[in-house]
Amino acid sequence: MPRMLFLTETELRRIVTLDADAVACVEDAFSALATRPVAMPPILRLDIPEHNGEVDVKTAYVPGLSGFAIKVSPGFFDNPKRGLPSLNGMMMLLSAETGLVQALLLDNGYLTAVRTAAAGAVAAKHLSRPDARVAAILGAGEQARLQLRALTLVRPIAEARVWARRAEAAEAMAGEMSAALGIPVQAASSLDAAADGADIVVTTTPATEPILLARHVRPGMHVTAMGSDAEHKNELHPDLVARADAYVPDSLAQVRVLGELRHAIAAGAVPAGRDVPILGAIIAGQAPGRTADDAITIADLTGTGVQDTGIATLAYARALAAGAGTVLEG
Repeated sequence: MPRMLFLTETELRRIVTLDADAVACVEDAFSALATRPVAMPPILRLDIPEHNGEVDVKTAYVPGLSGFAIKVSPGFFDNPKRGLPSLNGMMMLLSAETGLVQALLLDNGYLTAVRTAAAGAVAAKHLSRPDARVAAILGAGEQARLQLRALTLVRPIAEARVWARRAEAAEAMAGEMSAALGIPVQAASSLDAAADGADIVVTTTPATEPILLARHVRPGMHVTAMGSDAEHKNELHPDLVARADAYVPDSLAQVRVLGELRHAIAAGAVPAGRDVPILGAIIAGQAPGRTADDAITIADLTGTGVQDTGIATLAYARALAAGAGTVLEG
């Protein structure tokens, strides 16, 4: 009889953390996107406007992996008024040989949060200066915290600033992360103050109009934008995208319809047919990333199905090794 492993968020939090293995897992997934015949269909998106809700479905088959994930990721943004989280979801891991369900990962969005943060670490590893020490995080939610933690895995971060629309949220994150990381983290009073002197800037907001402008960026800076994962979202000004010495997306097909490139093309700042190497190509050595210490680099991360298959595969392997989860008979 078919057997399926069922894992709860609590169990997944225990066995999967934001660590070097998670970063390597996502790095390998990006590399596969550039070097293997990965099957990754466009994101399926369902909007439920009367309840301020949206649902994304992502998947990818990576040749060489024994399974593939299908992720359902709802976001219902009026939920906090009801005392409920805005984000949740789950992943299914299916056998690439038989199509049978190997595992149901009821992570409520946790694995997505980890793989998204890991992607930020991968982008910084390949695009920021190796001596980058000062980070600026725009946003103060869970992903903002994870992105800062992720940067410390790949760069010698010694100082950080946090900016958020709500000053109290920035203050809370600054105090929490100072204690957690053992480095000074300060709440910035403005975007200019946050970006001034920063080596790496990470945007983690649901902004629908640009918050990071060309004037905020100086030579040598790296920017990772990860909030623009829907057509209406936009964190970087088009002039900034045009100014970058290297603009690197996770998926060129996706950023043309979802990411910062979409808005830069619409504004006429860059040509519609602009062709740039994806992050996986840089990881695989097929294209250059940062070419000079004073270069301005941008990573545009919209979230890809290969990341979900990668993190689900890691979670399944760790669960089997730890004897975690509940086995359900078919």
